[in-house]
Amino acid sequence: MKRKLMLFISMMLTTIFLTACGEETVEDVLQSLENQVDDMSSFTATAEMTMNTGEEAQQYQIDVWHKKEDYYKVVMNNQTDEKGNQVILRNDEGVFVLTPSINKSYKFQNDWPEHHSQPYLYTSLVKDIVNDSEREFQMTENYYVFKVKTNYQGNQQLPFQEIYFHKDTYEPALVRVQDHNGDTIVEVDFSSFEFNVDIDDSEFDTEQNLSEGAVSVPTMAELEEQDMEVYFPSFVPEETSPASEEIVEFEDGERVILSYEGEKPFTLIQEKYDTYPTSLMIPVHAGGDMVDLGFTVGHMTNNSLEWEKDGMRFVIASESLTENEMIEVAQSVEVQAVK
Repeated sequence: MKRKLMLFISMMLTTIFLTACGEETVEDVLQSLENQVDDMSSFTATAEMTMNTGEEAQQYQIDVWHKKEDYYKVVMNNQTDEKGNQVILRNDEGVFVLTPSINKSYKFQNDWPEHHSQPYLYTSLVKDIVNDSEREFQMTENYYVFKVKTNYQGNQQLPFQEIYFHKDTYEPALVRVQDHNGDTIVEVDFSSFEFNVDIDDSEFDTEQNLSEGAVSVPTMAELEEQDMEVYFPSFVPEETSPASEEIVEFEDGERVILSYEGEKPFTLIQEKYDTYPTSLMIPVHAGGDMVDLGFTVGHMTNNSLEWEKDGMRFVIASESLTENEMIEVAQSVEVQAVK
């Protein structure tokens, strides 16, 4: 009897040992990720984002602060041109997009980032993994790797994403957003990440972030020194081609109007300011939908898409382009020539 008892205990210990030494299943990892989201009070992150939506890659440094439940602050710094800096802020008052380079800010009344993939937000990455029942999973020596569907409203050109988590901490390491061919169009490489950081609520305060000194607004002298660069889209729908280019002066600066004709006609307007018609400290209430273009946030209204880039304002207007096509054209707009 004693021998049988000893044998039973030995078998149980062996089973426990083998289970403990066994590899985690996808269900184990999913549960750990969900627990991490539920248990954390906050996180901060720094990452480098590379976008290959135009002919040349664009690089941005992304700094993120998040505090439960709905406080977010995202600072996007263009690595090659400081005029491309932008701040996305969410607090109890709403969602704000601050663009210091043109001294303008927008206020949106929506639920960003709840229903839209965000490759630099931990909460969004985990939600996309949980929501995709057809997720693919593998383990490497150092990472848990998921391949899942994205949730980009109005943009079906980037349907998949590969997400890497550190095995020892469940912190995000790398995100690759891919097109239908499996090519990486957006890559987010995390250089630092920390859970449960002590973040004061003032970090998300609207007035503090809009106040003088919180973000850098170019001076009039700096604006006057800037040359007018003409931007063109590298993506244009089939059977559509350039028709005309016009440069005109207006009260606050210079405007370029590009017209395209054919199967999907549209107009692309670009404005460079010599004086500010708006104030960063007085947000403009944005109509329509908030649209994430990756390198910036724009807003979609009836038959138009507006965004800021490199210290200039852009608008696409068309009754023929779909929402998806407008986004694809906007993401491909880049400088082609200098006047």
